[in-house]
Amino acid sequence: MTTTAATAPTTSHPVVSGTTQLPTSSSGAKAANALASTQIAGNFQSFLQLLTTQLKNQNPLSPLDTNQFTQQLVEFAGVQQQLNTNDSLATLVSLQQTTQSTQALGFVGKTAVVAGDTASLSQGKASWELNIPSNSNVDISITSSNGQTVFSGTFPANAGNNQPFNWDGKGNDGTKFPDGSYKLTATAKDALGNTVALKTQIAGVVSSVDLTQSPPLLSIDGQTFTVNQIQSIIN
Repeated sequence: MTTTAATAPTTSHPVVSGTTQLPTSSSGAKAANALASTQIAGNFQSFLQLLTTQLKNQNPLSPLDTNQFTQQLVEFAGVQQQLNTNDSLATLVSLQQTTQSTQALGFVGKTAVVAGDTASLSQGKASWELNIPSNSNVDISITSSNGQTVFSGTFPANAGNNQPFNWDGKGNDGTKFPDGSYKLTATAKDALGNTVALKTQIAGVVSSVDLTQSPPLLSIDGQTFTVNQIQSIIN
């Protein structure tokens, strides 16, 4: 798909950095787990004291019913199991957060493709990618951050994924627009006039990672995304 307003995109690799600070939400989760464990442990100790007192003061002529005693022992074991389960869950959460942080840092400096319709115009270049299921005529409309339509046009396009649409920052009348964020809206119809559903993606360099959030947030062209929003890595 081509347009007279489009030029071949170039990808710059800015100096990037990541932080290794642990997520604050992780600290909150640990505190909550510690509080829950303390509460359960307190109940556990209270139950143990009650059971011991009950055994010490039972009537020898009418001892504790066997079924009741067995039931209390089962409850005793259940409380202990809950304590162990909480500790295991806290460990799993910590490992998962560490894995997410490590994975996120590995994306810094790479060009990632994510679902989205807003791209940054920088030095007269902005790029999107379209997934087009069938040969269509695609109506393109680009608007600025304040909602102004800055460019529009209709272009024939063949079926295919990751088809680039490049905009040179100029309007239909040749007006050159300033750098910033611009939203692309694409609709399409096939040869029979049927509406074709399109998916819009953007590609950009992961410039930094915010590990203070859970899950970590990747910064791509001034926007933030989570790791699971990345659809592919170009390099």
